[in-house]
Amino acid sequence: MSRAHFHHWPEYLIEAGGLGLFMVSAGLFGTLLFAPGSPALVALPSELLRRALMGLAMGGTAVGLIYSPWGQRSGAHFNPAVTLTFLRLGKVSAWDAGWYILAQAAGGTLGVLVVAALVGPAFTTLPVDWVVTEPGRWGVGAAFLAELGISALLMGTVLTLSNHPRMARFTGLAAGCLVALYILLEAPVSGMSMNPARTFASALPSGQWRGFWIYLAAPLAGMSGASWLYCALAGRHRVRCAKLHHTHTHRCIFRCGHCLHGSDPQLG
Repeated sequence: MSRAHFHHWPEYLIEAGGLGLFMVSAGLFGTLLFAPGSPALVALPSELLRRALMGLAMGGTAVGLIYSPWGQRSGAHFNPAVTLTFLRLGKVSAWDAGWYILAQAAGGTLGVLVVAALVGPAFTTLPVDWVVTEPGRWGVGAAFLAELGISALLMGTVLTLSNHPRMARFTGLAAGCLVALYILLEAPVSGMSMNPARTFASALPSGQWRGFWIYLAAPLAGMSGASWLYCALAGRHRVRCAKLHHTHTHRCIFRCGHCLHGSDPQLG
């Protein structure tokens, strides 16, 4: 750890704020679309349609965060599995990865607590139930395999697009589309997490830890597996940066192939 790492606190705060906003969005839209007494239940009796709208809302939230000035600066990980995968690929320092993960967990939990304070029982009781992610009626095994698969596909998409010169600008859009599709199709199986910090943020205040290990192990295994496959097929040298959307208008704290020597001295 070098002294320059102490200047990365804005990126850490962005990662906290980004997942916090994502959880606020999940909580508010989840309550609007699924809580008893909500006008949406009368106007939209189809659960599939309401889940589709939830997917659009959360996919849109993800896209907005990735392309925002915040997301462009921190890299828009908002997910420990993403951060640890880029750590494995040599694009993130261990110090930054540790602080990113702590910030993501803290920010996501704060976002859930904000929604609980604003909305109350409509958010904290069934069926919204703190927007916890737990195995569905198909059980733990199905939830694990589903989380593994959707995490691998997401990371494979991110690596393929972000490292292609002509397609890189579409990385965030593709990620948001996958989030929307997963909520529509996969959410009944596992709750659709892909993100240990997102699951932790709901589990801690609610005290509901059923299957929590799935949401730690499956996203990391899926994303690590996808990164291994990408490197085996394209070469590790093709991984340019740990940002989902790299621009030259915001500093880069990573070991970045887009920058001549990296933006920070300790990563040069």
